[in-house]
Amino acid sequence: MFTGIIQGIAKVISIQKEKNFYIYGICIPSFLTRGLKIGDSVSNNGCCLTVKSIHNSDYFFDIMKETLEYTNLKFLSLGDYINIERSAKYGDEIGGHIVSGHIFNTAEISRISQSGKNYSLWLKINDKKMMKYFFYRGFICLDGISLTIGKIIDNEFCVNLIPETLSRTTIKSKKCGSVINIEIDLQTQIIVDTTENWINKNRVDNKD
Repeated sequence: MFTGIIQGIAKVISIQKEKNFYIYGICIPSFLTRGLKIGDSVSNNGCCLTVKSIHNSDYFFDIMKETLEYTNLKFLSLGDYINIERSAKYGDEIGGHIVSGHIFNTAEISRISQSGKNYSLWLKINDKKMMKYFFYRGFICLDGISLTIGKIIDNEFCVNLIPETLSRTTIKSKKCGSVINIEIDLQTQIIVDTTENWINKNRVDNKD
């Protein structure tokens, strides 16, 4: 589990592509590698991956077919940078919200608005069926960053970013058309799905 508070930025240093399977390596800042070992979980752009092997400060991960299909990791190139968070430990401060590292789908940046220190991103969801999980002031995780939904119009939503988030993450380098990983808040998903199932069940019972 993670908190959505990005701890550092890592550089992609290798990509080995096989059919429906990647092995890729990143150089993680040394202040984040203490105690990090093979088998540990690391959030890569919000996607929970397991350390496969280690060489000095370079850490390598397997990326399976489903992960490639549902995340922006398939678009990475050598020299790109990604957001990194180590898995949370009992007793850690939860500065964002509970994040599983399981990406639901991606969204595309449709608009960027900046006025002074105010910075807003509008994103368009690729799968419109996901919009039922989006609520004003609800939690959302973008490339591993815990954020709050500001506005919602049709299949687009807006988030507002403070200067600290821009300085500590890769989000500042994104442009219109950039693809971002999306994780829906799990509690929101459970509530929506449970309510929807209950309504559908009662409709069937009433027909009988």
